[in-house]
Amino acid sequence: MTTPTRSARGRLFSRGSWPEAARIAEALRAETTGGLLLIAGAVVAVVWANTPWSSAYDHLRDWQLGPASLDLHLSLAGWASDGLLAIFFFVAGLELKREFVAGDLRDPRRAALPVAAAVGGMAMPAVLYALVNTLAADGAPGGWAIPTATDIAFAVAILAVISTHLPTGLRTFLLTLAVVDDLLAITIIALFYTDRLHLGWLLLALVPIAVFGTLVQRRVYSPWLLVPLALAAWALVHASGVHATVAGVVLGFTVPVLRRDGGPGRGLAEHLEHLVRPLSAGVAVPVFAFFAAGVTLGGWHGIGRALQDPVTIGVVLGLVVGKTSGIAGSTWLLATFTRADLDDELSWWDVLGMAMLAGVGFTVSLLIGELAFGTGSARDAHVKVGVLLGSVLAATVAAIVLRARNRVYRRIEALETLDVDRDGVPDVFENDWDR
Repeated sequence: MTTPTRSARGRLFSRGSWPEAARIAEALRAETTGGLLLIAGAVVAVVWANTPWSSAYDHLRDWQLGPASLDLHLSLAGWASDGLLAIFFFVAGLELKREFVAGDLRDPRRAALPVAAAVGGMAMPAVLYALVNTLAADGAPGGWAIPTATDIAFAVAILAVISTHLPTGLRTFLLTLAVVDDLLAITIIALFYTDRLHLGWLLLALVPIAVFGTLVQRRVYSPWLLVPLALAAWALVHASGVHATVAGVVLGFTVPVLRRDGGPGRGLAEHLEHLVRPLSAGVAVPVFAFFAAGVTLGGWHGIGRALQDPVTIGVVLGLVVGKTSGIAGSTWLLATFTRADLDDELSWWDVLGMAMLAGVGFTVSLLIGELAFGTGSARDAHVKVGVLLGSVLAATVAAIVLRARNRVYRRIEALETLDVDRDGVPDVFENDWDR
């Protein structure tokens, strides 16, 4: 019996294709800036909410404006979660479609790892949260989805802060995992956190969505046409009872990925993503973080009371233990029961560090907490404590593990930037054994 060659066995966390590596590097640079702004917004909110001027923060967050029609008389926090996050999910929709049509996820071999890791990384936190809150007498199992989401902007900002030279394969995995994670989170929000459904409004929303889709398929991308259609679709989906962010994803799915002439180069989806991502990462998500993260802790007594709530315990365990075990465990199972090996330059410590980093959950976790328990409720406040504490713990442990491997990452990065041909593509991407 012969041992399979490397080309036959395949590699986990390989660097992937050069176009995908270059695109992901650009996306991560944008996410790094957005992540730092997100962290700044969250810190300002938490500090302000725990000063003598906390009532001013509450008044600003709860200030309502907008027309009463279509249920659009919302607080500023409501506009941030229902409105601004629709921009975030529109970018997620563009990214999802591009990954599955033209990215590395179109290859089932490359898609297997991030899909399996994302599923495991959502299932284990949900199971741990549900277990804690089912066994507790005053538990709230309905919040099972809160610790399932990974916040890519927050995670990438952590990488920027700790200044680790993460290799291309791990960066690609992190972003692709977050893309699949977003798809699953969107599905959960649509299926499990829709309290009421007005079918008429939902059917009516299909009209602007269809017109939007027809225009972009014809490569019409005038903002004077697309933005009003997107706003109409968002308002009608909001009125239907389905969370309005779902409209952003659906609109993103309608945008064509490939160029009309079939040639190489940036398609409309990538073009729109390039235009909208700065608005999403630099404005929408940080503003949401500012309004969502402001929880009054009430000193050590208040923190202690929150830590006694099964909801807080379940969220922290889900993010720190569930994410790590789910992602690392799924990767180990894939390596054990298939013919895939880790990339030669990496070790299982790298997998563990990335799995821990994926435990940084913020934007979608806070959104699901609001949907599960109601904005401003006591349990929603405890969700915020759990998300903040769990994300900080996950980020701290991940930083320790990844920084310990930084010398290895720096050597890999040096190899990836050597020997660039006239075509601008490093030889290491052209000469991979599995290309």
